[in-house]
Amino acid sequence: MAETAQESTSPAVIVFDVNETLLDITHLAPLFDRVFGDKAVLREWFAQLVLYSQALTLAGLYTPFGELGAGALRMVADIHKVNLAEPDIAELKERLSTMPAHADAAPALARLRDAGFRLVTLTNSAGGASPTPLATAGLSQFFERSFSVDAVKQFKPAPDTYRLVAKALAVETSDLCLVACHLWDTIGAQAVGCRGAWVARSHNAILPAPGVPLPDIVASGLSSLADQLIAPADRRG
Repeated sequence: MAETAQESTSPAVIVFDVNETLLDITHLAPLFDRVFGDKAVLREWFAQLVLYSQALTLAGLYTPFGELGAGALRMVADIHKVNLAEPDIAELKERLSTMPAHADAAPALARLRDAGFRLVTLTNSAGGASPTPLATAGLSQFFERSFSVDAVKQFKPAPDTYRLVAKALAVETSDLCLVACHLWDTIGAQAVGCRGAWVARSHNAILPAPGVPLPDIVASGLSSLADQLIAPADRRG
């Protein structure tokens, strides 16, 4: 896919999605291979998790992402007529908390930090765990703050999730650039005035349909994203 940068100026704050964008969810694949005999069921589970997180938000309801993930695993097991045991749920939660960083994450984040960008995260996962998944993956030192949608009891791409970050940092949503490998996330961010940067990851793609906003930045990975974000800043300097 061609890489494009539609903005000539750099954002003040870069907001990173965490799950799959920075952390590699294929770390969960062995669980699905063992329980279902098919590691590809991981993608079915994740799609159901995202679907029902958004359904709950639209319905005005809320269940923490980790608990919703466990429920989605039970649902997928029912669909596949597979017996699920409590140790399987425990393994899911353990694997979710220990996902490794993608190989391109730390080098790109270091470049962006050294270039003077403010870096934060915004995740659907609930906060409060110690050590955090970002810390376990060796990425927490790059970020000024980490935000969870748990603070507003709504899941991305609900508008209030992005406004939460802008309000907490005392900036406008136009000062934010949301980085994610999920187009539904960049769509939500752009709808409230943020810029959107889409990073290609396996099993994700741009949705070519009328009325669906294209991201302001499209990148083949986080290294390319850093190139595109740093270049305008260098030109200004």
